[in-house]
Amino acid sequence: MDRLQGLVHGIVLMLITGWVLYIGKDVFVPVFFGLVVVYVIVGLAEAMHGIPYLGRVLPLQARYALSVLVITLSLLVVVYLFIINKDRLLALAPQYQQSLLAAIQRLAVFLRIETEPTWTTLRQELFAQINIQRLLGSMLASVSSIIVSVIVVFLYATFLLAERRFFHQKMENISSDAGRVARIRAITTDINKRIGSYLALKTFISLFLGAISWVIMAFAGLEFAAFWAVLIAFLNYVPYIGSFLGVLFPVIMAIIQFEDPNVILWVLLGLVLAQFLIGNFLDPYVMGNSLNLSPFAILVSLAIWSELWGIAGAFLAVPITAVLAIIFSEFLSTRPIAVLLSRNGRL
Repeated sequence: MDRLQGLVHGIVLMLITGWVLYIGKDVFVPVFFGLVVVYVIVGLAEAMHGIPYLGRVLPLQARYALSVLVITLSLLVVVYLFIINKDRLLALAPQYQQSLLAAIQRLAVFLRIETEPTWTTLRQELFAQINIQRLLGSMLASVSSIIVSVIVVFLYATFLLAERRFFHQKMENISSDAGRVARIRAITTDINKRIGSYLALKTFISLFLGAISWVIMAFAGLEFAAFWAVLIAFLNYVPYIGSFLGVLFPVIMAIIQFEDPNVILWVLLGLVLAQFLIGNFLDPYVMGNSLNLSPFAILVSLAIWSELWGIAGAFLAVPITAVLAIIFSEFLSTRPIAVLLSRNGRL
């Protein structure tokens, strides 16, 4: 009876927590992203410590400042690419719309359905429904709001980083029980180590993937190659789905821009190969060694957090699930959940 009561209480608590997270997403999402930025800054600073000569010369605060500078410059590059490409993209939108419809027409000819009555109806519907200029306008407006949100996130990250030095002191004063304080400190240390390592490595991998993708697209002559490369780097933080979208968007652009199927095939195969090599050699190492999360657990968490927080939830799904797995592993009642979330059953 007690076990059943505990199960009911657990389910109710989970539902209430999910409801609070859903209605409070406008508050929680920037705070969580602020934490992620702090982890990336700290992770980059610790990675710099391992660089020969440079790590020994630079003090900790200098490495923090250099990490902040690197991230700030990266964001400025993204904003610059957005500004210089925005007007050009909107100006070319009508041309892209005609190119897309022409590509669809070529596909119909290839499939020998261009004279079918159903194809005529479908083509009329496409002409009526597809408006790339309106679609791009809404996308660019969304990007503008994202840039504003990034500024808020950086404000949170700045204050969190400033208060980081008082964290251990707060842990000491959180309870008079020395054993409890030691346990909390051990949990937070484990979380900081795993999440910091994961985010730092993932950032390096994403930058590497973006650079390779830019080379492939620039060689093919794809327009806005730098913009697509940055998008691919960001989407790499989203497991599984991010890789698919990172290939899909540039390939659609290639279909619109090029009539030569060989060039389109080059872009497709090049990007797929880059995603395949990094996804099968580097990413498993990061996921396995840093987080110890099951691929199925990652997929389920991606679905849950995307439902709660949309696109932001997709980016935050892996770090949040990793933190929950670490916390669950420290308590006897929730340890089975941590085992199920783990990659190999060992904690």
